[in-house]
Amino acid sequence: LAVLTGLPAALPALPLELTVLYNSLLFTVGASDSAIKGEAEEIRQGLLRVLEACGACGQDLGMEELWEKVLQEVTMEELQAPLHHLGALQAAWWLAASQLGSVAGLFHLLSTAEDAGRAHCSEGQNELLTVIKAWQVPPERDSLPLVQSARDLKEILCTAAAFLQGLQELEAGNFPTALSLLQEAAGGFCSKKILAQIYTCLSYCTQRMGKLQTALQHLKWALQVDFQCLSALSHMAAVYHELGDTDAELQALTLLYEALGKNPSAVASYGPYFLMQTELLVHTPVLTSLLCHHHPSEVKYLLAQRCLQDGRVPDAVEHYLDFLSLLQEGLQQQVPLDGSSALPRIPEVFLEAASALEQAGRHQDAITVCEEVINRTTDLIPRVLLVEERLEKPECSLPGAELAGGLLSQKKESLCCLSWRAAGYLHQGWAWAKLGECKEAVTQFSREPLEDAVFRCVCPPVTENLQPEVEVLQKIRLLALIGRGMQFLELGRHKQALLDFQHSLQLSPGDPAAGSYLVQALWKLNRKQEAAAQWQKLSQSCPGEDGQHQGQGRPLPLYLVSCLEQAVFPHSEPLSRSIQDYLGAAAQDTSS
Repeated sequence: LAVLTGLPAALPALPLELTVLYNSLLFTVGASDSAIKGEAEEIRQGLLRVLEACGACGQDLGMEELWEKVLQEVTMEELQAPLHHLGALQAAWWLAASQLGSVAGLFHLLSTAEDAGRAHCSEGQNELLTVIKAWQVPPERDSLPLVQSARDLKEILCTAAAFLQGLQELEAGNFPTALSLLQEAAGGFCSKKILAQIYTCLSYCTQRMGKLQTALQHLKWALQVDFQCLSALSHMAAVYHELGDTDAELQALTLLYEALGKNPSAVASYGPYFLMQTELLVHTPVLTSLLCHHHPSEVKYLLAQRCLQDGRVPDAVEHYLDFLSLLQEGLQQQVPLDGSSALPRIPEVFLEAASALEQAGRHQDAITVCEEVINRTTDLIPRVLLVEERLEKPECSLPGAELAGGLLSQKKESLCCLSWRAAGYLHQGWAWAKLGECKEAVTQFSREPLEDAVFRCVCPPVTENLQPEVEVLQKIRLLALIGRGMQFLELGRHKQALLDFQHSLQLSPGDPAAGSYLVQALWKLNRKQEAAAQWQKLSQSCPGEDGQHQGQGRPLPLYLVSCLEQAVFPHSEPLSRSIQDYLGAAAQDTSS
């Protein structure tokens, strides 16, 4: 190519020169084995030499205008096939840049009158695919062999065009159109690796359309075609989660974890090798997002989390301990730091692990894990934490907006640290209670963060940006008060228990657990009339009201769910019967 382009442009030599250029570009693409980016400057120079040989120029023209000028001015029969071949390569570069309009325009120029008739796009058909399919590939000359036939290149262009447009429609939320285009791509000319990726995208599309069984079928096809398409396993676990099939979801996550732990074996080439391939043309952010799969440590965490959520406590403990051992190996080197990780903040993982250990009866281990959280967060909490309305997220255009935004971020982080430390003491309190150490439990429930967490926050009213963090703190404070009151009842310190339950109802009016324990404390203090009145108030609430109250607002963090369950008032038939007898006797006295 260097020899040819070093000579003056001449029409007789141009067919050879353009064919060498075509082959050279394909070899360059194939050797790099990376996605095509930027403009093909070599194609531009080749077109300019064609115009130079014809006595014209086009230095100031853009690529689309340059192609239009060349195809209009060059009528030499021997140049038509090489120009068409080069045009197909230009289409590949434009497809890689998602310049779909430019591709369609180029194929309209390449089409003859007969092709244009075939390229008529009827309603419901895709214009770009129609014009590419209508393009008649010129016959190759034996004297000018191509390293990749233009016919194969056309098939690859059709597949890439359908795939790219399907991804665009998927991103736009036009799922029926996306489904049609992705199905077209799946029937096209591509490697097994790309076919598995297309099936994975089809599964996501059908999942979003509510067709979960169809989504599973596409994922099974993806794995049958390419067993190393691990993103298919990630999506499969998500579909099973949506179906509520926890066994299958955990099985998919387990397979994914095992597969990620193995070094990918060298796989033989999928069929014939082509220098220009579909994977070099399709590299969009939405595809990258759909094909990403979790790191082994993230999958291990997901296994732990799902087992804990589903009540599979022994399995959850095993997975959490495995995950904590991964932390010893330096987790920051294992997961992305761009916010795309499936992992929550590390203190929350520790607290979830403590919750699992607690439910498994390993209370001392739970206490130890919580101590780690408490020690790590103690120095990160300011002595006084103010949550003020003026810290509401500012408009970026206002003076000092960046400073105020930074303060807001600091407040959020401080509130999170305060919540984690308070939750650590809360879990320790419940663990000591389960061990029968009521006094030690009272000590943990009375720790400073649990006593002052809410009151160290000045929130009149709390800004929307900080509301979730403050709600979590309030719930932790409520659970600590109920827990301490329960221990006071066990110790026979009924007056102190009563104060805690009254305080609980001030924090969360109408809370069913606090209200029920308040009845019990009043009854034990022989304040039977007050206990009966409170009991009647609770009994008159709607059957679904209690559950609604427990689940109102935002979802609780997973690490607090077990604490919430432990604070639930156990149904007491003797207490209810005693109160009913008391009310019956009081009614008889009144009537007499």
